[in-house]
Amino acid sequence: MFLPLIIGNWKLHGNKKIIKSYFTDLCSKLKLMNLHVEIAIAPPMVYLELAMRYLNQNITLCAQNVDTNISGAFTGETSIRMLKDIGVKYVIIGHSERRLYHKESNHNIAKKFALIKEASLIPVLCIGENEQEYAIGQSEYICHQQLDSIINFVGIESFYDSIIAYEPIWAIGTGRHANPLQVQKIHQSIRYHIARYDENVAKQLRIQYGGSVNEENISQFLRQSDVSGALIGSACLKTDTFINIIKNTEAIKK
Repeated sequence: MFLPLIIGNWKLHGNKKIIKSYFTDLCSKLKLMNLHVEIAIAPPMVYLELAMRYLNQNITLCAQNVDTNISGAFTGETSIRMLKDIGVKYVIIGHSERRLYHKESNHNIAKKFALIKEASLIPVLCIGENEQEYAIGQSEYICHQQLDSIINFVGIESFYDSIIAYEPIWAIGTGRHANPLQVQKIHQSIRYHIARYDENVAKQLRIQYGGSVNEENISQFLRQSDVSGALIGSACLKTDTFINIIKNTEAIKK
C-alpha cells in the first residue's frame, strides 16, 4: 500500500517573507519526525521556484493549475513544461474555484489531465458536487460524470499514478465538512466506478478528501478505508497547524 499523501493548497496567499519563514520552519520540524506520510505544498504560481529553494526531501512541490497549451501567444499562462522545468511533481486541476470563477469545463480539465500525464507529472483531479446536487442525492452521479470526461478523453489507463481529490463544493472554505462515513461511501463509489473499466487501476488509485479538513477532524477521514490522503486548504497556512495535521495522519495505521 502507498503512504497517505497530504497536500497543502495555499490558494491566493503568501509573499516572499512568508515563503521563507514557513518552509524553513516546516522543514526544520519535519527533520525531527520519522515520516510515514508524503507531503506536498502548492503555493501560488509566482512563488513556486522560490519555494523550491527551501524544500528538503520530505516535501514535494505542487502547482495549483496549468494551462492547456504548451507554448505560444497565451499571455499570462503557465505551461506544463515550465512547471516540470522548475521541479513540480503534482498539479491540481478541476478545483471547484477554477470551475466556478474561470468557467473551466470538464473537457478543458480533461485536456489539462492529458498534458500532465504526457509530461510524466501527477495530476490531482478535483471532483465534487455543489450543495444543490448534494441535497437531491446526485453526489455520486456528478463525480462519475466528471471522471468519465477524463476516461473518454484519455482512457482509463491514464489513472495509473494519478490522484483523485473528492471535494464537495459546499464544504470548501465554509467550515462545514462532510460526514466521514458519507465521504467513505463516495470514495468507495469512485473506486468502484473506476473498477468497472479496470480493476487494477482502481486498486492502486489514491483518493483524497478535501473540504474544511483540519487538525481536529483529519483522523476521522483517514480512518476510512478508501480515503488515502487529504487536500488541505486554509488549515495548511500555519506551520504548527499543518504539523499537527501531519502528526495526526502519522497516527493512523491502515
